[in-house]
Amino acid sequence: MFQPHVLILRAPGTNCDEETAFAFQLAGGLPEHVHINRLLESPSLTNGFQILCIPGGFSYGDDVAAGRILAGQIRHHLADSIRRFHTAEKLILGICNGFQVLLKSGILLADNVTGSPATLTWNESGRFEDRWVRLRTDGQRCVFLAGPFSSGADQIQLPVAHAEGRFVARDEQILSQLDQAGQLVLRYQSSESDSSASDGAEVAFPDNPNGSQGNVAGVCDPTGRVLGLMPHPERYLYATNHPCWTREPQKEVGDGLQIFQNAVGYFR
Repeated sequence: MFQPHVLILRAPGTNCDEETAFAFQLAGGLPEHVHINRLLESPSLTNGFQILCIPGGFSYGDDVAAGRILAGQIRHHLADSIRRFHTAEKLILGICNGFQVLLKSGILLADNVTGSPATLTWNESGRFEDRWVRLRTDGQRCVFLAGPFSSGADQIQLPVAHAEGRFVARDEQILSQLDQAGQLVLRYQSSESDSSASDGAEVAFPDNPNGSQGNVAGVCDPTGRVLGLMPHPERYLYATNHPCWTREPQKEVGDGLQIFQNAVGYFR
C-alpha cells in the first residue's frame, strides 16, 4: 500500500512539528522534518513529497505579525516550487501558525488587485486563547474534512491555542464569495451544553474564541486540496486527549486523526 511522503516544514519558532509528524505517521504517512533554510537552498526538494504541512508554533517569534516572515520567504523565494507542487494535485495543510502563513503568502487565497483577500489578526479579546471548541465541518469540497467524523456527520471538537486567529475578509463581498464557493469549510459553533455525558454532567463549549467573521475556523482553496485551520487536530488523536473523555461516549480515535487519515487516504 502506497504511503505518501509528508514534508513537515520547520522554521525558527515552530513548536508543533513533532506532534504533527506523529499524527501523519499514525495515519499511515511517511513524515520528514525539513527546515526552511534547507528548502530555500533546494526548492526542488518538494518533488519527493506528496503532502506539505506547515505546523503550528510561532515562526520567527511572530515578529511583525504572526506568520508574516515565513510567509514572505515563501512568497518571494518558493512561489514557483509551491505552485508546481499544487499543480501536481498534491496536498497542502497549514495548522494555526501554518494557516497564518498560507494566507499571508498567497498560497491559500490568491491575491487580487487590492492585495490579500483575507487575513488572520488579533483575537477580539486582545489575549491568547487556549480552549476546546466545537466545530462544524463542510467536507463536500475539502479533501481533509471528508466525513463523517466520530463526533457526528459534520461536527468535531478540537483545541485552539492562538492570539492572532481572527479571520477577517477584506470586505463582505469577498466573505460572501468564499461562502458561496464552499471554501469556508470549518466554523466555530455556538456555545451549548452537551448533556450526553454518561454521568449527566453538562459540558460547556465556548463560542467563537477569536471573533472571526462568519465564525470561520478553517478555509480551503478552490480545489479543496489546500486547507488552513486555526484549531490543532494533532492534539486530538486519541479519545483520551479530550479533557472530558471519561464523561462522554467512548470513541475509538480523536476527531483530529481523521484529518490526517483523509490526507493520507487521498493518495491510496
